[in-house]
Amino acid sequence: MKEINGFQDFVDDLRIAGFTIGGENGEGVFTLSDYFSDKIHWHTEDDDTDPWEWRIRVLDEYRDIAYGKLFFKKSGYITKEWYPYFLAARRGRADLYEEYEEGNVTLMAKRIYDVLSEEKELPVHLLKQYGGFSREDKSGFDNALTELQMKFYISLCGRTRKKSRKGEEYGWSSTVFCLTEDLFGEEVFDAAAGISGEEAFRKIEKQIYKLNPQAPERKVKKYILG
Repeated sequence: MKEINGFQDFVDDLRIAGFTIGGENGEGVFTLSDYFSDKIHWHTEDDDTDPWEWRIRVLDEYRDIAYGKLFFKKSGYITKEWYPYFLAARRGRADLYEEYEEGNVTLMAKRIYDVLSEEKELPVHLLKQYGGFSREDKSGFDNALTELQMKFYISLCGRTRKKSRKGEEYGWSSTVFCLTEDLFGEEVFDAAAGISGEEAFRKIEKQIYKLNPQAPERKVKKYILG
């Protein structure tokens, strides 16, 4: 990896690595933040040198990079090339409704999934509205969003702003969610279907140890399987 001095360097290195935790704490496994130079400054709102802004640029400018709560319930990026391996390792052929019946998915997560199955994609504020979530549901709602992302059932797919009754935009941007199937299309699922969970795990594991030979085995397993 080369030293990262700006957004394009980050994207270039991400394509080489294939995946990374989004923040500075790599949990002892791997994060591209270790390659940031002193030219990188968090929360400055500079879209070239502020990593906090890069997540939005990735969603806006690229269609072959996924971003969301992907590692240790924290933000991360995965390229389209590596996505089928994580999909095979974590979700495999699992169906959300079967997972719900088996007690592996919460009711609140199922409610969110139901809404997105119907609407295809929605910003967070409308997802809450259409799903009938109240302020008292905030903690459970946020946890369910993370749960669904970590299990590769939904993904962030953009951002938008609220609109008034006159159709005028206002306020802060709201992240937009969609089903994982609608992020990259069926080709990613077709690719994942041809990969066993064990094969996917070993492929990702090999890449992690290439990126960080000292990564602890227990953390590597959690990095891969969620």
